[in-house]
Amino acid sequence: MVVPVEPVLTPRVRPAGLVPPPVPTVQPTSEKSAALRSYLAQVQSSQLTAGLLRQDGGGPDTPFTSDMLARNFEQIVFFNEYAGGELRTGVPSELRRWSGPVRMGVAFGASVPPSQRARDSADVQTYARRLARVTGHPVSVSDTPNFLVFFVSEDDRAETIDKIAPRLPGVTTSNLAAVRDLPTDAYCAVAAYASGANRSTYTAAVAVIRAENPDLLRLSCIHEELAQGLGLANDSPGARPSIFNDDDEFALLTDHDEALLAMLYDDRLAPGVSLADAAPVVRILAREALNGPL
Repeated sequence: MVVPVEPVLTPRVRPAGLVPPPVPTVQPTSEKSAALRSYLAQVQSSQLTAGLLRQDGGGPDTPFTSDMLARNFEQIVFFNEYAGGELRTGVPSELRRWSGPVRMGVAFGASVPPSQRARDSADVQTYARRLARVTGHPVSVSDTPNFLVFFVSEDDRAETIDKIAPRLPGVTTSNLAAVRDLPTDAYCAVAAYASGANRSTYTAAVAVIRAENPDLLRLSCIHEELAQGLGLANDSPGARPSIFNDDDEFALLTDHDEALLAMLYDDRLAPGVSLADAAPVVRILAREALNGPL
């Protein structure tokens, strides 16, 4: 029999003159936010029951060829899911990505409790390191961010975003509408901005993730929105295994998706290149991603 034992606590004395960090004041949750949290928990449970939100990165049941990878790259990189705030398909654009370092910062609404803040901050930190490794591009978490990641609830989303996000270059309260005014069926969203002379080179980004999301949905939002904010802007129904597919089969970045990111930041492509000019290079990069350098 195991006898319960009271834990022995060893207090750590604060050195004289040091002030402990302030504990965030948590705003009470509204009925609307609580109802949304309950609904999203049911969504996650239903998806897991249906075999969705996979975390295995793909496997023998999801093979893909270099031709498939190249086609998916073209659909996800050169086509806009949204333009001017409206859904668009079939309209190719130029390749868009960052040229300078990506410095991510995390911001929270007043309703997000400290335990969730700590977990979300750690997840963004871990994922930023992975994105840097995969792309070979400088991606980090910084106190001087140009890519803000918001975890906000229905109660504090607009106020928090409008207060902080316009500090970024090229970001205004008006062009934040697509991510600030989330429809009920959107778990999260991201918008990337180009404020320099080259409109295909990102200089700022804002990702918004509902704090009401349960753990796995929230982590899946981190994986998808932060990668999309690097330049994988579209979704494609043909992409598999991939998080860039609206079917929600995969929750977390897959091997296929890592290949897309590596191709996007390869020096043989550049911001502003057209689909027609990039296509031959994309075919080479896709073959190398699966078979090694040619």
